[in-house]
Amino acid sequence: MAYGGPSMNPPAMMTTGAVPGSGNLKQVKLERESELRIEVSEEPLRLRLVNGTAEIFGSELPPEIWRTFPPRLKFAVFTWYGATIEMDGVTETDYTADETPMVSYINVHAILDARRRLAKASTSNEPESSQGPRVIVVGPVDSGKSTLTKMLLSWAAKQGWKPTFVDLDVGQGSITIPGSIAATPIEMPLDPVEGFTLDMALVYYYGHITPSGSSSANIELYKTLVKELAQVLERQFVGNPESRAAGMVINTMGWIEGPGYELLLHAIDTFNASVVLVLGQEKLFSRLKDFLSRSKSNVDVVKLHKSGGVVARAREFRQSSRNSRIQEYFYGLSKELSPYANTSSFSDLQVFRIGGGPQAPMSALPIGSDRVSNPLRVTPVNIDNRDLLHSVLAVSYAEEPDQIVSSNVSGFVYVTEVDIPRKKITYLAPSPGTLPSKFLIAGSLSWLESTK
Repeated sequence: MAYGGPSMNPPAMMTTGAVPGSGNLKQVKLERESELRIEVSEEPLRLRLVNGTAEIFGSELPPEIWRTFPPRLKFAVFTWYGATIEMDGVTETDYTADETPMVSYINVHAILDARRRLAKASTSNEPESSQGPRVIVVGPVDSGKSTLTKMLLSWAAKQGWKPTFVDLDVGQGSITIPGSIAATPIEMPLDPVEGFTLDMALVYYYGHITPSGSSSANIELYKTLVKELAQVLERQFVGNPESRAAGMVINTMGWIEGPGYELLLHAIDTFNASVVLVLGQEKLFSRLKDFLSRSKSNVDVVKLHKSGGVVARAREFRQSSRNSRIQEYFYGLSKELSPYANTSSFSDLQVFRIGGGPQAPMSALPIGSDRVSNPLRVTPVNIDNRDLLHSVLAVSYAEEPDQIVSSNVSGFVYVTEVDIPRKKITYLAPSPGTLPSKFLIAGSLSWLESTK
């Protein structure tokens, strides 16, 4: 499945694999259907499978090969039949657990696999019969949605399917940087260290880490971008029976109350989800099951327990994770990439924001009306220090400004300097040469590059 256009995304990341031994070797023997839960400390951790079989995020560990995991990563090594794991390094915490929801998760995968096989074997002209499962994972913050999503994708890829992963969580960003919604075909089990490849990602830039709760909130823009993404995927599925039968796995935000709940319903409807997996909250399960049973009788709503290894993440940790995702985009997971510094004249680039813009005077509005801004208005931004320095900007594929809202983006740049007297702007890009477009999109996402 091609997602259109040349990309500014960096190349797939390579794991360094071996680092000097720390001298802190530790072996852990896991019994069948148990897992080793690990939180990496401030230093990288090496880990390998000594014997048996084990997996991380649904992806099997190769035997006797050391893998290096970056600082502060949280993950679990699960075994179905028993395994011995060896660690080299210091962890923040590590412990074994034999009570996991993995059996229920793998049962869900088995049902989805059966539906994919039925869709592939269908000879009917009805689109519904050849459509594989469209699974949307919902739940509150810190319920394990991203982890379950990775498992379902890896298990499907292991069976030879190529499901489409859709990430609607602008707060963290599993496919690309935060502030974006994106989709990518998954052709192989996910690498537990390197994560998703970006080569085929279809990305729309929202520009903020939440659709609410700040001056930059723009729920209508978020809904519009979700709809644009869904429409492109729908067109792709029409001409690609293999992807259509494999279906989708959709990750969502942890905002489930008030407007957040309405956004969940919007996503379920927009992507024509056929399976809703609810993690970690009985109330949300009950509300969705009641509503969807009345409005969409063909949608299965399934309640699943969250893993005991899921812990609440502090606000500071979330911010740190976002910064790490941006740094990873430009420099790679182990800083093995070298982004390119480019300088352009103000006149060579045009920067826009979506939403806001000039408001009509009160005298021009009907009596009793409130003055509101247009959430989809594309507004030019003056290039100056205050607005753009340290900003992360998206490079739009739009050919005209009025196409920006409906266009996906080729990648991102990071503004390192704005020279007002010389009318020059300097930015980092993951690849050299001229940008694919002169139209850049600004949001509220910024990043102060670490000097470490």
